[in-house]
Amino acid sequence: MNAAPPALNRSLKPLPKPPVRIVHLGLGAFHRSHQAWYTQHAPDAAEWGIAAFTGRRPDAAAALSRQDCLYTLVERSAGGDSFEVIGSIVEAVDGANIARLCELVAAKETAIVTLTITEAAYGLAADGTFDAGAPGAVDDLRALSAAASGGTGAQGSGVPVTPLGRLVLALARRRDSGSGPIAVVSCDNLSANGEVARRAVLGLAGAWGQGLVEWIEANVSFVSTSVDRITPRTTEADIAEVAEQCGYRDRSPVVAEPFRNWVLSGGFPAGRPRWEDAGAVMVGDIEPYENRKLWLLNGSHSILAYAGQLRGHATVAEALADPVCRKAVEDFWNEAANHLTAAGLDIPQYRRALLDRFGNARIAHRLAQIAADGTTKLRMRAVPVLLAERAAGRSGSGSALMLASWVDYAGSGAEFQDPLAEDIKAANGLSGTPRVQALLRLVSKDIANDDGIVSLVSGLCGTFHAHPAKTASPTHL
Repeated sequence: MNAAPPALNRSLKPLPKPPVRIVHLGLGAFHRSHQAWYTQHAPDAAEWGIAAFTGRRPDAAAALSRQDCLYTLVERSAGGDSFEVIGSIVEAVDGANIARLCELVAAKETAIVTLTITEAAYGLAADGTFDAGAPGAVDDLRALSAAASGGTGAQGSGVPVTPLGRLVLALARRRDSGSGPIAVVSCDNLSANGEVARRAVLGLAGAWGQGLVEWIEANVSFVSTSVDRITPRTTEADIAEVAEQCGYRDRSPVVAEPFRNWVLSGGFPAGRPRWEDAGAVMVGDIEPYENRKLWLLNGSHSILAYAGQLRGHATVAEALADPVCRKAVEDFWNEAANHLTAAGLDIPQYRRALLDRFGNARIAHRLAQIAADGTTKLRMRAVPVLLAERAAGRSGSGSALMLASWVDYAGSGAEFQDPLAEDIKAANGLSGTPRVQALLRLVSKDIANDDGIVSLVSGLCGTFHAHPAKTASPTHL
């Protein structure tokens, strides 16, 4: 019997770890395939270590810590796989460890806090304002008040529940320490994500009080980014492949496509790695790049997620191969392209590249994973294009079809995660046009109050019937 391969961290010579200068909230596969990769490939990587904190559960931190925070990045193309050990994360921590988070954010050496906390975690209402009455905000404010009074310990007694609440508490500790300015960098799929992060942080800080708003406005920069790298969930087969091909045991590899892109706009008052030397792009106006990615890549992902599952598909590649889904994507892209006219975007080339990337069947990007948090995602992916098309005197049917596919999916009985899941359930208790309008209101009051849009979406519901090849009974010869 062959001996089990050694653990990853036992198979390599120990390497010096860079000092922690970046704190990351939202340790997950995407952060490890994207920001951690760029940091490792920056020429000054030896000066920039990352301490990454988990979100909902401690599992990822525990698994990485057992490997000295080393992991394998598998770049998977149609022609084969390549393997690289990433070591830019030097500390992996349970997100509930508020004491360590505050200690690191308050440290003078720390220059940057990056975020991949998901779109829904910023806690903004549909109109973009901070909602202090939302359940997560209420819990956080109770915890922050306890923390200000010296309370510590269990949830609700000095330990904020959400990443946003934890960040606000950590920023308060930095102010108290006198460590000076810091940059907060959102890497979530939100338009103007730096501004969204700013509004969310200032909203919670203002509701808490403590004079923190003034300090944040004077000392914290909020950097906007556009991030792009398809990173599916790791499977047991991926773990087995790494063991076979690399000769070591890695329980936390990450699989990603070869393509990567990172565009950043904003100031870094305490410095940053030379990410641009690793391929990142620093720009003055990020909005055109954000919209290109949010609408063309993320928007088509949403169409494929809902329409594809309604037609019996499981992955992006499967759904794209279905002519019905492919046409829906192309129609939406045609609408979005009407509003992507800035110099340098090269929309035709970007669309061709997306078709190649989506068609990579060796990247099993699960539609059920993409379908989560639809009310938040559609607000940024479908609504802006739909409203722009209507303002230009066109129907916006391609954008409306994305919404219709979600309306059908929301009523299909499929299990999905959404911050407004209870409201979706209540809306599904209605029927016909009132149901459609109630669901659209969860995405955007503007479109729900427009009778023409409600009628358009209602008429498009039912477009994506099950694919015959996916539902036909087997033929026995």
